[in-house]
Amino acid sequence: MLFFDRGDAGQQLADALRPLAEGDPVVLGLPRGGVPVAFRVALELGAPLDVIVVRKLGVPYHPELGFGAIGEGGVRVISEDILRHSLVSAADLAAVEGAETAELLRRARAFRGDRPRIPLDGRSVIIVDDGIATGATALAACEVARAQGAARVTLAVPVGPPDAAEKLRGQVDQLVCLATPVLFSAVGEWYRDFGQTPDEEVVALLARAAARAPARTPVEVEVEAGGVALPGELTPAGPAGALVVFAHGSGSSRHSPRNRAVAAALNRAGLGTLLFDLLTPAEEADRANVFDIGILAERLVAATSRLRRDESLPLGVFGASTGAAAALRAAAAVGAERGTGIGAVVSRGGRPDLAGPCLGDVRSPTLLIVGGRDTRVLELNRQAKAELRCENRLDVVAGATHLFEEPGALDEVAELAREWFAGHLVDRSG
Repeated sequence: MLFFDRGDAGQQLADALRPLAEGDPVVLGLPRGGVPVAFRVALELGAPLDVIVVRKLGVPYHPELGFGAIGEGGVRVISEDILRHSLVSAADLAAVEGAETAELLRRARAFRGDRPRIPLDGRSVIIVDDGIATGATALAACEVARAQGAARVTLAVPVGPPDAAEKLRGQVDQLVCLATPVLFSAVGEWYRDFGQTPDEEVVALLARAAARAPARTPVEVEVEAGGVALPGELTPAGPAGALVVFAHGSGSSRHSPRNRAVAAALNRAGLGTLLFDLLTPAEEADRANVFDIGILAERLVAATSRLRRDESLPLGVFGASTGAAAALRAAAAVGAERGTGIGAVVSRGGRPDLAGPCLGDVRSPTLLIVGGRDTRVLELNRQAKAELRCENRLDVVAGATHLFEEPGALDEVAELAREWFAGHLVDRSG
């Protein structure tokens, strides 16, 4: 396989990575040569782009022997075995780490400027380089990304030798390598144009990516509710001009991959999203709180109140499992009026029965989505539908179980939710 240049390689990689777009990934390019490839991948997947800056730590006097790697945010990935056998003083090792830390910060600042690093907590991450030889740097980047909180790490490269690819495959969640030629000597021989990538090109590509879709980059926020600060991620509204707040179910959090996948679909449709934790870690330790729909609903009301203060936009709520009961109870409490209430509710595999008698007070248009094989929850939703006095609909995803893990099931949920929110939030705002 011969790539014309790094842009062509990125396009071909993007075609292979397209199924991952539904998981709301962050694309990270290894500077410098990996960034032009990553730019094309991010553009095609509609994903945010950032660099991942890592520095390998070499044992003094034997720099080819790495004892670890460092990344931004104070992340250290250290091999204690190599340290124990290096016979080098702690002071010398600390000197190496200090020098590499200074260089790491210099490079990050040079590439990114004043823009903050995209947070990776709970995210699906695609790390892209223009190729691998030994794979040592790419592996260090993957380890650093996981230490920074990435939930899933995919390494994507156009070309690499079979032995390096096989080694890496067992150390990442997924490896996508388009070509593994047996007769491999260097990455550059598989490109027609493999000129050096200057720092200025990296800076320009990152700036273009940031300007292209600033609304898709989540911002870390704190939601104040009853004197408690709850962490969350807010993706501002795009052209649709509406926001959707997510209420997760028991045992889940703002990092829920299923809710994130739905949120990503809504973001692509121009809707903003807020994913936040309804309880603190200490509160979650008491299982009674997880099923205290009253507390969960109060937290949702607080979140929607904050959004209404900051943004004059229509609001909807997407609830999953017990979060759906909290969403319905919150909707009953604040009403459905534009500008003050909740304009629409979507429930995924929800427990609306836990909302209790307030179901009859809900005025927000409500969509109930249940898996066809989730028989107990399906019956509970049928009963709840009969109690609702607002515009409502029950959609059954054929063949799906409670978590919608079957192929295509979550995609159908996302599309149903997008249509419901678009019809009841976006159209009203016009």
